[in-house]
Amino acid sequence: MDFLTADLCDEFSDRLQILAPGYASFGGHARFAGRIATLKVFEDNSRVREMLSEPGEGRVLVVDGGGSRRCALVGDQLGALAVRNGWAGIVVYGCIRDSVALGLLPLGVRALATHPLKSVKNGVGERELAVTFDGATFRPGDWLYADEDGVITSPDPLL
Repeated sequence: MDFLTADLCDEFSDRLQILAPGYASFGGHARFAGRIATLKVFEDNSRVREMLSEPGEGRVLVVDGGGSRRCALVGDQLGALAVRNGWAGIVVYGCIRDSVALGLLPLGVRALATHPLKSVKNGVGERELAVTFDGATFRPGDWLYADEDGVITSPDPLL
């Protein structure tokens, strides 16, 4: 990907939303972009697996995990599944695990922190709805751009 979020902000600031700082990069790709798909879950990653099992078609999965720091919603197995199915990246408002393995995958991954405990699997969660956290609203079909400086969204493609 050949873009810088700073340059996109300079040119398109009137139509962007910017995720608050504090999301660490854990994937092998620090820079990634794609159309947004969304999930809203809490300490249950069943729907994350379900969604990443579908063709990603270069999309970015945004997971509103309620900001929980009590378990991980994504690990190396789900990261590998995302790569196999063509997802460009995953942004988690919550934690991931298996950070070393995720760092070896050709995938963008942003999250608040790491946590070694896996989540429960009760099949609870909602998909493809607007989710809002840390100053940004993520709508299915909008565009997400992430690089070393941050994460931004736009209703229209910028590249």
